[in-house]
Amino acid sequence: MSFDARQFRTALAGFPTGVAVVTARADDGTAVGITINSFTSVSLEPPLVLWSLAKTSPNLAHFACGRRHIIHVLADHQDELARRFASRMADKFSGVRHGDSEDNIPLFDECVATFECATRSMYEEGDHVIVVAHVDRIDQREREPLLFWAGRFTVLETLASSRG
Repeated sequence: MSFDARQFRTALAGFPTGVAVVTARADDGTAVGITINSFTSVSLEPPLVLWSLAKTSPNLAHFACGRRHIIHVLADHQDELARRFASRMADKFSGVRHGDSEDNIPLFDECVATFECATRSMYEEGDHVIVVAHVDRIDQREREPLLFWAGRFTVLETLASSRG
C-alpha cells in the first residue's frame, strides 16, 4: 500500500455525498439514531438500498436482520440534526421534534426523502458492516439536500460557488 489511512480519508473527502440519519427502536423501546453518508441504491426490483455502520458501533444490534428502520435524507437546513446524531451524546432525541411511523420508528419531518425499511442482510467488510435493506415505504419532498464534502457539511450553492 503506497498511502496511509489519513491520505485515504482525505482523498475520499473529495467525493461529495448526501447526509442521512437512520432511526430505529431498541428492544426496550428507546429511540436510536445515527448519522450516515454511506447510502446508495442497490436494486429497483426488489427495492433495496445499502448503508454502512462501524463494527464498533454500540447501535449495531438495533439494525440486525429483520429489524425496521427509517433512513432520512437530510435537507440543506438540517445540519444541526446531522451533527447531533453524529455525536456520542446519550439522548440524541432530547429536544428534537419528531413523530413516529406506523411501525413506531422515530420519523423526522422536512427531509428530502424518507425510506422505511427492514434489514435484509448484513455483510462484514473491513472495519464496517454493510446493511442491505428492503424499502417498504418512501416519502419525498422538493428540498435541497445537505451534503458532506471536504470534511464538513455544505449545501449545493456553497459547493457550486467553491468551484470559482
